[in-house]
Amino acid sequence: MALLSRAPYKVKDFKLSGLTGISDQTMDMHFGLYKGYVDNTNKLTEQLEELAKNGQAAGSNPAYAELTRRLGFEYNGMILHEYYFGNMKPKAGAQPMGNLKQALESSFGSVETFMTDFKAIGGMRGVGWAILFQDPVTKTMSNHWVSLHQDGSPAGFKPLLVMDVWEHAFLLDYKPADKAKYLDAFIANIDWDAVAQRFQAAGAERPIGLAA
Repeated sequence: MALLSRAPYKVKDFKLSGLTGISDQTMDMHFGLYKGYVDNTNKLTEQLEELAKNGQAAGSNPAYAELTRRLGFEYNGMILHEYYFGNMKPKAGAQPMGNLKQALESSFGSVETFMTDFKAIGGMRGVGWAILFQDPVTKTMSNHWVSLHQDGSPAGFKPLLVMDVWEHAFLLDYKPADKAKYLDAFIANIDWDAVAQRFQAAGAERPIGLAA
């Protein structure tokens, strides 16, 4: 049976000029990096589809195996950047409210405890992502460290708040030793309405394998 070609992913446009503590120069550079992930995801997908059509999809084929492994890195790099850009906005200045606030309090004891834990993960040595996830089964929230985009994400968990802590996210604005200032800047720019929408969407989904 012939494989169906997939529609290519498109670069999304994010209006993030004028963020607090994160320069437009940093964002322009970051958008360019994100575009690279989109382009590479499309390229790898096309190459893998071509190998499959030609009967070369085999674990013993070094080219197929390497491209397959690389796809996870590029794909998650694309998706996580879209979450990251999508949960920021200029002149944010708000705090989690309503059901989201109650859920954070239920999972962490208080919003302050959640924030302390989230910043602690973001402040760890190394490059990666700090992500607030929701468990699709228990509906509880937990913070996690994700390193190479595809390493460390709990399977099936829903990302609610995503913070990029690779050095490219802040190096034009802050020295590596001042990483904590970037963490504060990110938090000042969180679009809690966007996080709340993700939370509501996650809550509306019935966990796979559970009875109604």
